[in-house]
Formats: sequence, C-alpha cells, structure tokens
Amino acid sequence: MSKTKIFSYVTLVVALILGYYLYHSISSKIEEDNRIKTVEANVIDKLKMIREAQLAYKSVNGQFTSDWNKLVNFVKDGKIYLVEKKEIIIPRQYGGDSIYVQVDTLGFVPVRDSLFNETIYPNFVADNLPIIPGSGGKKFEMFADKIEKGGNMVDVVEVKDIAPVNPKRKETNEILILKPLRFGSRTEITTSGNWE
Repeated sequence: MSKTKIFSYVTLVVALILGYYLYHSISSKIEEDNRIKTVEANVIDKLKMIREAQLAYKSVNGQFTSDWNKLVNFVKDGKIYLVEKKEIIIPRQYGGDSIYVQVDTLGFVPVRDSLFNETIYPNFVADNLPIIPGSGGKKFEMFADKIEKGGNMVDVVEVKDIAPVNPKRKETNEILILKPLRFGSRTEITTSGNWE
C-alpha cells in the first residue's frame, strides 16, 4: 500500500470520527434544550396553579399565606363562598342619591372543585403543589407578608423556583441574566409572573 492510500484511509477515519462527534454534540444540545423547555413549561404551569390558590386563599382569609401546609389544606378542604351583591339606590329629596349595598351568601363551592377540577387538571394532587417539577422533590420558596405602600399596609406574595433547570437562570442583579421563574414580588403589589 502506498503512503497516499494510507493517508486517505486515516483521513477518512478521522473525518468519520469528527463527523460523529459533531453530530452527537449538536443532537445532545438540542435534546437538552428541549428538556429545559419542557421542565420550564411545567414549572410555569405549577406557578400558575399556586397563584390561583393564593388568590383564592386571600379572597377567603383576607391575606396571602407563606405556609405550604395552610395553602395545601385550603386547596383540599377550603370553600369559596358564592356571593351576590345588589346596589339599592335611594333618591333623596334634595337631588342626591344614597347607595345601599346588600350582600347575600348563596352557598359555597369547594376550592378543589372550583380551581383544580378533574377536567382542567386530571392528575392533580394537592400535596404535590409545593414541589418544583424536575427538581427531585425541592419546594418552591414562598413569601407572604404585609408591607407599607403609600401610607397603607398591603399584602404581597412571591413564589420562586429555587432550583432552576436552566443554568442561565440565576439570582443576580445583572440585566442580561435570566431570573429564576417566579410570580409576585416582596416589594411591589403584583401577582404577575416574570414569564408573562
């Protein structure tokens, strides 16, 4: 065999190895990106469920909660009252009106049936509400308190993913870094999520 043929065979083998390495690195990157997108979509869905539970909890109890046991028990056993409000306007002789609001409680609906019914969430388990999808059992960080805003005490809530699957999501003050998925704020009156 001539040196040219040996060189050609060696070059062919090296090209095949490099081609396989390139294909494998690209396909594994695509698979990892798809896995991250899927897990983050599940985290966002869970954060939306927690937000709905917190808003319902506040409507019944007058404040948000930072206790997972209270929130999970509320989802399992809590009730949302059905209320009807009527405004009665009484005209006054001097031209003004007096408004009287009449509130009637018509009944109640269990929280689980109202927010997390079988048609919307067929595999919903209330005890898994605090668990971050894809984290191996870690819980979301939940904060709820009252803060002073404009001279008034207002309720705030924040629920945050403490174990982001995306390595680009970090808790930092840099502008270009993605923040961990969360909704609400510790310092502002909001329940919007940072994915919205």
